Amino acid sequence: MTTRTIDVLYSEEAIAERVAAIADRIAEDRPERLLVVAILKGSFMFAADLMRALHRVGLEPQVEFMMLSSYGEATVSSGTVRIVRDIDTDVKGRDVLIVDDILESGRTLAFARRLIAERGASRVKVAVLLEKPGKRKAEIQADHVGFVCPDEFVVGYGMDAAHAWRQLPFVGVIKDAGSGA
Repeated sequence: MTTRTIDVLYSEEAIAERVAAIADRIAEDRPERLLVVAILKGSFMFAADLMRALHRVGLEPQVEFMMLSSYGEATVSSGTVRIVRDIDTDVKGRDVLIVDDILESGRTLAFARRLIAERGASRVKVAVLLEKPGKRKAEIQADHVGFVCPDEFVVGYGMDAAHAWRQLPFVGVIKDAGSGA
């Protein structure tokens, strides 16, 4: 039987430091009427911590949640992004910060950025906790990146594998601990 363990890639403390640094950089931009749009499900922990960090640097953002999918029932992306849950707030004339857990292919974030811009946002920026630059399929760069991540499957801090490990306060990599008879 193979058991699985999680090796810590980014600790709770390292994540907190990066989130605070990202909030400082966002505040330097002097956003007006800032709306944070968190892409569910994976970004919920990052978005919550970032919202609190933005408050600590003197900003008063509002928050909305959007759920997008390019997978459907498959395990490989179809390449077509669809809106599962849209935001309710009018973005016209506002600064919007899209927050996601990981920038890999970029299809979902490129779709979200384009959609928000087409709806009339003044500025649309993107903040991601993790970036895997070697996986890019769409033309998009994040404005704020927590960590450049190795090409490994990561879990924790909101990210899951088959609905497990979202609750971990750190980002880790699943490792097989071996097998026994």
